[in-house]
Amino acid sequence: MTGLDRILVCVDGSDCALRAAKYGIELAKVHGASVDVLHVIERGRRVAREPKGLSKRRREAGEEYLDEVGDLAIEIGYDVDTHLEEGVPHRRITEYVRENDVDIVVMGRRGRSKLAERLLGGVTERVLRRTDRPVLTVPAAEGASGSAVERVLLPTDGSDNAVQAVPVGTEIAGQHSATIHVLTAVDVAAEAGLFDAGGVDREYIERLEADGQEDVDAAAERIRSADSGVVIETAVIRDTPHVAIREYVEENNIDLIVMASEGTSDLAGQVLGSVADRVLRTVDVPVLIIVI
Repeated sequence: MTGLDRILVCVDGSDCALRAAKYGIELAKVHGASVDVLHVIERGRRVAREPKGLSKRRREAGEEYLDEVGDLAIEIGYDVDTHLEEGVPHRRITEYVRENDVDIVVMGRRGRSKLAERLLGGVTERVLRRTDRPVLTVPAAEGASGSAVERVLLPTDGSDNAVQAVPVGTEIAGQHSATIHVLTAVDVAAEAGLFDAGGVDREYIERLEADGQEDVDAAAERIRSADSGVVIETAVIRDTPHVAIREYVEENNIDLIVMASEGTSDLAGQVLGSVADRVLRTVDVPVLIIVI
């Protein structure tokens, strides 16, 4: 992504989606991006034979909800285009993204709970699996603001995939004059493997931490090379990645996480199957996933 010019906000009639719409519109206002708000009335096999009267009421309810989003946009002081369509929601969303050259998709995400940890949300999860565009998920919890992003977290493991998140995170942080926090987690137990019967010696741990420091330093150098002028902070934490990220977010009042993840359209894949998946289920701040 070389610029944030067009944002698609997907809504489903819920309060959670309304909060996501607010965040997406505020973000667009900061970046000067156009905003499309899309509400898809489900027309899958389960509802194909519903009475015409019910279909009409569903459309009227959708129009009323989009009017509510429009009123929200007026309060924010920014123009949006609203669209009411029918179809299978995740399919229509991904089609819309392809057809309209969308830069970022904004969707709601359930709050942190035992249920949410098991189920991210059907439509959001399916879109994450099927699109090649960044997807910004906004939690149900109140307080997130797309116009007040002061601290952006970029987790990295030094991989080529992780590097893909750096330009996007840098661009957003630069537009908001935000500080970028670059974090890597040293998972000693995972690195040591199953043969760690007698513990891991100090020298081995220090080597892992030195490698982690090289990873965050390399990411920081990429950020500096963009001449964005943002302040950069780096950290190496000894813990499992998703736990390190969650705790860092809470301790440092992070406003937005930007990270990469490999998506999958494989029906056998029940979840994203990555650190990003666990982060999405356990933090209460917006997360922008760069789908690789």
